[in-house]
Amino acid sequence: MNKISLKNTLPEAFADKPDTGSEVWNKNIDFEKGKSYLIKAGSGLGKSSLCSYIYGYRVDFSGQILFDDAEVRNINKKQWDIIRCKELSLLFQELRLFPELTAIENIRLKNNLSHHKTDAEIDAMFEQLGIAYRRNQPVGKMSWGQQQRVAVIRSLCQPFDFLFLDEPISHLDDNNSGIIAGLIAGEVEKQGAGVIITSIGKDLPMDYSQILSL
Repeated sequence: MNKISLKNTLPEAFADKPDTGSEVWNKNIDFEKGKSYLIKAGSGLGKSSLCSYIYGYRVDFSGQILFDDAEVRNINKKQWDIIRCKELSLLFQELRLFPELTAIENIRLKNNLSHHKTDAEIDAMFEQLGIAYRRNQPVGKMSWGQQQRVAVIRSLCQPFDFLFLDEPISHLDDNNSGIIAGLIAGEVEKQGAGVIITSIGKDLPMDYSQILSL
């Protein structure tokens, strides 16, 4: 996948106000592989909806979303499985970790399917993000900021053309945010991927190709 395109895309919930003032909704926007994008949004402007549309969880929108030339509404379940395993990685705002499992067990659920990272590489990411001592503790007993770091590691344990991160540092301090930015930038560069990051006020410190207001 080399490009994600939004063509006059608008959530059905916004149908009565098509002129939203957004630089994304009801516009023609291309997200290109190899580039980085920050989408800034206030609450209630459809940020989580955008994530769900691109990941194929919801189709309650007008207009089109295209992966290269493929309209997402025409992608079948088997194709979606391939896209989510090899082309598109998403970190949900609500993280969607399993609280009863340990941090490393949550990571292995994905990595055992993708075989993308070695145990040593995973251990190095835990060390780099300062949560190695939490590796074998249940996620439900970790702070939200620690859980965000686990979710970031999990999002990197697969091949991808695009990495989509929904508010990845909302509960992290500036130091940890900078460490995560470095980790993500390194992995994105290694894979030649694009990265799309959303924010409602706390921005991941990266050199963005484009900043858009939702």
